[in-house]
Amino acid sequence: MPAETRASTPAADAPTGSRSVTEGSPQVTRPEPSPTPAADASAPATEDMVQATGASAPAAVPAAEGTAPAPAAEDTVRAVKDAAAGTEDAAPAGRRWRWRWTRRRIDLVVYAGFLLAAIWVTSGIWADPAGRVAALYSSDPAQVQFFLAHSVRVVLHGEFPFYTEQFNYPDGVNLMANTAILALGIPMVPVTLLFGPAVSFVALVTLGLAGTAAAWYRVLSRHLVRHRPAAAVGAWFCGFSPAMLSHANWHPNIISQFLLPFIVWRVLVLTRSTRPVRDGALLALLVTVQAFINEEILLFTAMALGVFLLAVLVQQRERWAVARRPLGVGLAVCAVLTGALLAYPLWVQFAGPMAYHGLSDAVRDYGNDIAAFFAPGSPTFGGNERANVNLAPNYSEENAFFGWSLSLLAVGIVIWLRRDVMVRALAATGLFFAVLSLGERISWWDRDLITGPWDLLVRLPLLDAVVPTRFGLITSVTVAVLLAYAVRRAWVLHGVERRTARTLTAAGLVFALLPIAPMPLRVTTRPPVPEFITADRWRQYVGPDQTLVSVPVPAMGNTDPMRWAASTGLDFKIPGGYFLAPRNGVTGDPGRFGGRRSGIGELLADVASTGRTPKLDDRQRRRFLDELRHWNAAVVVLPLDEQNAEPLRRTVEQLVGPGRQELDVWVWDVRTLTDRSA
Repeated sequence: MPAETRASTPAADAPTGSRSVTEGSPQVTRPEPSPTPAADASAPATEDMVQATGASAPAAVPAAEGTAPAPAAEDTVRAVKDAAAGTEDAAPAGRRWRWRWTRRRIDLVVYAGFLLAAIWVTSGIWADPAGRVAALYSSDPAQVQFFLAHSVRVVLHGEFPFYTEQFNYPDGVNLMANTAILALGIPMVPVTLLFGPAVSFVALVTLGLAGTAAAWYRVLSRHLVRHRPAAAVGAWFCGFSPAMLSHANWHPNIISQFLLPFIVWRVLVLTRSTRPVRDGALLALLVTVQAFINEEILLFTAMALGVFLLAVLVQQRERWAVARRPLGVGLAVCAVLTGALLAYPLWVQFAGPMAYHGLSDAVRDYGNDIAAFFAPGSPTFGGNERANVNLAPNYSEENAFFGWSLSLLAVGIVIWLRRDVMVRALAATGLFFAVLSLGERISWWDRDLITGPWDLLVRLPLLDAVVPTRFGLITSVTVAVLLAYAVRRAWVLHGVERRTARTLTAAGLVFALLPIAPMPLRVTTRPPVPEFITADRWRQYVGPDQTLVSVPVPAMGNTDPMRWAASTGLDFKIPGGYFLAPRNGVTGDPGRFGGRRSGIGELLADVASTGRTPKLDDRQRRRFLDELRHWNAAVVVLPLDEQNAEPLRRTVEQLVGPGRQELDVWVWDVRTLTDRSA
């Protein structure tokens, strides 16, 4: 633009901190980045975590969130220039389009980063959802796919949502006691119908990781630390910690924690609410939905909030006078509404058919080794599965595994910010649940040291069904919030300390988080659903109240038949399966994996694992026929590619006679043997 058409911006229009740049003879004012207000640097952390979340005094978002002032001074300059040239509605020919980092765009970039990271983690499964599964263990994905197919039946056929006879027939399975993920499965019904339950499963895992990180970013950036870079760091660890990556192998119900940050926020709001009835009702809705995702995680959230608030009140007792009334009223409203909404589902869970009380001793003793907190998780950049042997119950329960660097950084953050009440409360909460996660016996490198405090709690109601190693998930969240606090504190410093603090913080984050950076989950192939199933050839054998019996019989270590049933929309029933049920099928007994024991099921499982064909007597044949009648079996099916298929075929032929090959399976029509009317 010629110099004579330029107009200088009035000094009154220039924002504070601007400078004048001479271009020709006139002076044009350009904005400089506005420094972070000093008030933000001095704001105590307690205001972020409790007071600033109160409904009575919502705090304004500080300029430290990286937002530009509006209107921008440069836009004003351009408007004046265009007016002077008589071209107010036309852009100059040589003007370049410039990207402006608005709050919304920053948020979208962060959310996209979380989604890309989640896709990166699950990329191995996305390549072939039906043919690939996380390595080492494949039972839980098959169970989840079964539950996703059940959600379709609930929506399309009005099937009872809390109990089913489609597996473990005829005893059935109490779905409320088995994490049937109705709050996830029902929204995924369109995906399950269009693409199948295998695609729905990997989609849930991907969205669980990304959604949890995005939800924590939203709450941290808007309500808790109110600083976008700090919120992004904390949310990243909430969504992609080693514990979350470990559960991403098989447990979408555990990693789908996107409601938890909002539950935490609403409880903090209640501590200073002027409308506790409304806020309690909002909290009740969140709690109800979370109960249909995973009740154990909901229990952990309630316990963590209780310990955290108690830790705050111990340090600042004067807060109790302000918080007790709104908190009490809000929690009472929440309890009443939640109780009303969940009364019947909880009755089914604890007193309905196939209800159980507590878990087996083996599961209750699942604890972390102390050394697990200093080793990187298996599915991470610095992880090593062999190095983690005996440090966790299994590879889906690596609920600690921060690595040495992050453990040291977390301790350093607590020491640095030790004067902050919230930091001390977070540290106490994280340490408390880290100790509980060690289980009944505290060990170091697989050597028992002493009895842990969990031994005093394990037999209490509700806690008797908890897997203690998962308390490490709470410690992960407290570490994530501590990271966010440290980043925020470093970014709002002024003077000479500002650059030094930012440099040290960035270096510390790389040092701590790089060894546990997420890597794609290791996958393995799994056998395809037999053509006999996909081609609907089974329909000529199996009636509405009859079962299809696979060889081996469905159980915890053989869940492929559950995938077969899920691929058909659960149109046929199966005996056995992978689920939690009372021992011996007696309602109210302690829980175990699988239904009542099956003699023929155990026999066929032994043949499948050893390849040895046993010689059966008449008593064993009669027992097998009794079990087939109990299951109301219509057909027995053995895939040709089953491990040790030939010994299995010979064993079954000793029991029910010769079979015949149909497509890719061996088939035994047993309807004449099991007909109850004969």
